[in-house]
Parts: sequence; structure tokens; C-alpha cells
Amino acid sequence: MNKRRDLPNLDLLRGFEAAARHLSFTKAGAELFLTQSAISRQVQALEAQLGVPLFQRRTRALLLTDAGQRYFRVVGETLARLREATAWLTAGQQATGTLTVTSTVSFASLWLVPRLADFQRRHPDITVRIVADNALQDLQRERLDVAVRYTTRPRAGAGAVKLFGERMVPVCSPRLLAHAPLERPADLDKFVLLHFDDPEGQSPWLSWNVWFEVMQMPPVKGSGTLHFSHYDQLVRAAIDGQGVALGRVPLVEEQIRAGALTTPLKARRYAAPAADRAYWVMVSPLAAARSEAARFVAWLREQAGTPPLR
Repeated sequence: MNKRRDLPNLDLLRGFEAAARHLSFTKAGAELFLTQSAISRQVQALEAQLGVPLFQRRTRALLLTDAGQRYFRVVGETLARLREATAWLTAGQQATGTLTVTSTVSFASLWLVPRLADFQRRHPDITVRIVADNALQDLQRERLDVAVRYTTRPRAGAGAVKLFGERMVPVCSPRLLAHAPLERPADLDKFVLLHFDDPEGQSPWLSWNVWFEVMQMPPVKGSGTLHFSHYDQLVRAAIDGQGVALGRVPLVEEQIRAGALTTPLKARRYAAPAADRAYWVMVSPLAAARSEAARFVAWLREQAGTPPLR
């Protein structure tokens, strides 16, 4: 390859990537609005520059060589990142000062949204857009700037910042205790238990059965049960006095502080910790250099009671 040009022309790389993805010059040409012969010539030119065959051309098949497969993996990933970066830039996020933040529905509604007015008061130049979704999001592909996720340290990834851990403790409306005392776990048998539905078993720590197991006591059925598909709905039902829920502390701290919920089982041994998980903040590589993201993360750490990074 000509030493004065250490990278092939971008059009040649796009043609190669499309042909390698489809294993067809015809389909690659249709995607790029070129003829089959134009794609074939691009690939031939690229092979000539590299001095390496990238495809095996057979009568009714197009196959990648070993070198072509390795090159396709790198070129495909690089072009994908270029497309993501271009889409992010053309969206004008840097110019508008908009910060897109994703988290689970329960974290957003119970912990983040009630505090956002404070951030807006301190940083009126930043517009925060909340994307609440329980599905795991790819920050770069979905053009998301900051994510708060409840996960383990290894899955949080390099560069993630820990906000806080979590413990599970029974909570209910203070009004509910006027009908019967709740002083020890066995007393739960007198109350309706509010359950979080988790058919795929993705959040076992939210289960009453797991809590009883951690407490080393037999399960209590309660006087009845109510099931909810979303955790914030379960908390709303507890506030309305419909039963006793497993409260995620600190997600329900504001409700406890305001008196909407209480923790009747005061002994710390009745609070089961989720020791291997915590809330972590992740910043997209595309947003890592933005002051808006840095200020938002610093604010999150302050709200979580974590000293700022030195």
C-alpha cells in the first residue's frame, strides 16, 4: 500500500464493510445506492492497496478470507462508532446543553425525579431529559449521556462511580399500624403483603421469600397478597395503606422522612442488605468530556452523600 496513505479511502471501506456484512456485492450496492460492479471495483481497489485478498469469489457465493474476517471485525466496529459519533453531534446536544439520563423506572420516580428541581435551580443552563427504562440500554447506540444502574461492580464496568448500596426493610403506612401491631416478623401474618412480580427471576432480592430466608425464618403468608409489575406502583400501594411492602432503602427514604411510610421493625437485623449490588453511575464515552455530564455526576454524588472525587 502507498506509504503516503496509511488508511484506505472511506468509500472503499464502506463498500467492503457492506459487502462483508451481506456477503453479496449486489446487496451491498443496493444499500449504498451503487451498482454491483461499482462495489466489486471498490473491493478490488481496496485489496490492491492492502496487498491482501479479502474475499473468495465463487460461482454462486462470496466468502471472506481469514484476513477479510479479521479486517471486517475492525472496520465494522470502527464505522459503527463513527456513525454513532456523527449522529450524536448532528443531534446538537452539545450546543443545546441537553443531558440525556437513563435509569430504571423505580429509581427515576422514587429517587431521581423528586430531587431534580435542586439540580435545575443550581444549573439552569442544563436541560435534563430523563429516559426511564428497565431494559439495559447501550449508551452510545441510543445516544444516552448518563446512566444510573443497579448492578454488581464487575458488570458496572471500568469508570463507573458508586452512589450507594441498598437494603430491604418492611415498610407500610403509619395508618396501617392502628389496626394491629407490627413489632416482629411473625406479626406480618396479620397484614396484606405487597409483592413485586418478577416472573423471569431478575430481581430475587425484592422477593418476600428471599427476605424471610435471609432472616432465617419460615415464610409468612400474610392475611392476603397484592402483586405489582412495577416497583413504584408497589410503593404507592404501601403509602395508601394497602399492605406491607419491602422497602428499598434509600429509594424510599424520602417517603419515610416525610412520614408517608414507616419502618415498624426497628431492629437492624430485620433489614436485609443486598451486599453484592449497588447503584452505579456510568457516563457515555461520547459525553465524558462534557461539563454538563461532570456537573450532573457531581450532583448525584452529593445527593447520595458521597464526597466528590479528588
